Amino acid sequence: MQIIDTHCDALLKLQSDRRRTYSFRDRMVDFKDGAELETNADRLAEGQVKVQFFAIFIPPLLPDNEKWQHALEQVDCFYNEVLSQDNFVHIRRFGEISQLEDGQIGAVLTLEGADAVGNDLVKLRTLFRLGVLSVGLTWNNANLVADGVGETRNTGLTEFGLQFIDCCNNHNVLVDISHLNPEGVDVVMDRADHVIATHSNARTVFDHPRNLCDDQIRTLVGKGGMINIVFNPPFITEGDAQIEDLFPHIDHILDLVGEDAIGLGSDFDGIASYVEGLEHAGQYQNLADMLIKRYGENFARKMTHGNFISNYVEKDLS
Repeated sequence: MQIIDTHCDALLKLQSDRRRTYSFRDRMVDFKDGAELETNADRLAEGQVKVQFFAIFIPPLLPDNEKWQHALEQVDCFYNEVLSQDNFVHIRRFGEISQLEDGQIGAVLTLEGADAVGNDLVKLRTLFRLGVLSVGLTWNNANLVADGVGETRNTGLTEFGLQFIDCCNNHNVLVDISHLNPEGVDVVMDRADHVIATHSNARTVFDHPRNLCDDQIRTLVGKGGMINIVFNPPFITEGDAQIEDLFPHIDHILDLVGEDAIGLGSDFDGIASYVEGLEHAGQYQNLADMLIKRYGENFARKMTHGNFISNYVEKDLS
């Protein structure tokens, strides 16, 4: 069963390894089959992933004057290491997903956190020209756009943040509310044209700040957005996580907003622990099989890829 996954952090791993290995060894982490990558090319093919989102993520403790360079290096990894695979196709607008041929994998470039942009919309527009189609305003920390869920002051968006949203609107780019603080989510819902939660679960089921509360999920879906379930165990349940532990989150979202606005956002290559039987993208069909068994094939197709196609591909935001 085809999979559309709206979040992974493979670019950070590729870039970090490249920086470590320039002077010490010839071989870097290989995107094709490197065991260090949960979303390497072979595993994506094995898991029948049809479209993978690749996030640019800048670690928050980097000095501000280095963040833009790190972002560009991750974009370079996307172009030189991901897109160099024979069967990978760069998706520059969501409508192109429907044009993928059998055996091809669509690669979408995204931004997780606006730290690399600073207060410079020229940098943001440059990322759009390079192919970024979805932007998360923050990680857990604050930046010049907004506060993340890790900040206690919960002040929402800055004045620059409002300009940032307007720039996303002008370029028909998705605004991602995963990691954003509650006040910021409210502002995004009011101001952004196109919204998504690329990797979040239901806070009513498991009370973690990274999960979305019921009102946020309702508003997100009411604006035509989707919530994409994340596989990071600390966002799922207490202690070790099994695939079955995802079901209470799915059930709650289905009760809340129906079956047409839920998808998958693994967070592979950005997590330190794993759902048993779902440790990398090559195991995606384990989840697909269990979705079929519990919910039936029609819903399984919706959640794994069909809902994203209906909500974003067929509408083709460009």
